[in-house]
Amino acid sequence: MRVRTLAVALLAGGLALTACGKEGTPGGSAAAPTQQVASDVKVEGSKTFEAMTKRGKVVIGVKDDQPGLGVRDATTNKYSGFDIEIAKLVAARLGFDDTKIEFKAIASAGREQALINGDVDYYVGTYTINAGRKEKVGFAGPYFTAGQDLLVRKDDNSITGPETLKGKKVCSVTGSTPIKNVKEQGLTEAENISEYQNYSQCVAKLAEGAIDAVTTDDAILKGYAAEEPDKFKVVGKPFSNEPYGIGLAKDDKPLRDKVNDILEAAISGGDWQKVYDATLGKSGSPAKKPVIDRY
Repeated sequence: MRVRTLAVALLAGGLALTACGKEGTPGGSAAAPTQQVASDVKVEGSKTFEAMTKRGKVVIGVKDDQPGLGVRDATTNKYSGFDIEIAKLVAARLGFDDTKIEFKAIASAGREQALINGDVDYYVGTYTINAGRKEKVGFAGPYFTAGQDLLVRKDDNSITGPETLKGKKVCSVTGSTPIKNVKEQGLTEAENISEYQNYSQCVAKLAEGAIDAVTTDDAILKGYAAEEPDKFKVVGKPFSNEPYGIGLAKDDKPLRDKVNDILEAAISGGDWQKVYDATLGKSGSPAKKPVIDRY
């Protein structure tokens, strides 16, 4: 399973939070929770909800190549990960069980257009909320707050944060924001920076001992650590703030409000924690519960 999942991840490029709230539980080992499906759900004034109700299913945009977050098993064609479980939780509260969900893999560059076109009803896939994107689409959440962090070998205690990277070999995806931050902040020397097409290549180099740290969003790094907790660990000192939101059609405020209600209830009622413990929590790294930012 680990080999297959990493192989899938090698096919694609990779991808980043901190929030207020009570800390989550690290090292969860529970299976993904079964969500209770709501009945007689109404979202007055939502064209998206009306369309999915007439269709009899919900179409959800996701990533399919991010271990621990959103990944598709090439053998079973099933999706798994934290983002997938959040997407299923929202669908259940809108009245759609797992048999009435169609996942559609969409890369980062195509997310806004997929929502504008109505190709997906909503999108859950490491989608950072920012002002520029809000001009095109709407966001519920955040459902998770990530931040740039460091993945290191489990037995390496020399790297404890970005301030300890001098003289260390650091890897990230070519042209990514995380590697730009490393360069601009002078966290390590130029000759110690490696860039590859995707994060799985960096993780492979980390395992070989060719580099000392991989840097990107902690949520992504936790996915790798959860797959091989005996080899890797996340340092746990985020040095950026990336709120992940659920992408929606820009003008569908009724659905945005409904999804925010669903997320808020899940966070305060314990369902969010169950999802985290069954997915990213397996990395052994804690998480803080997000705080919904309504607009």
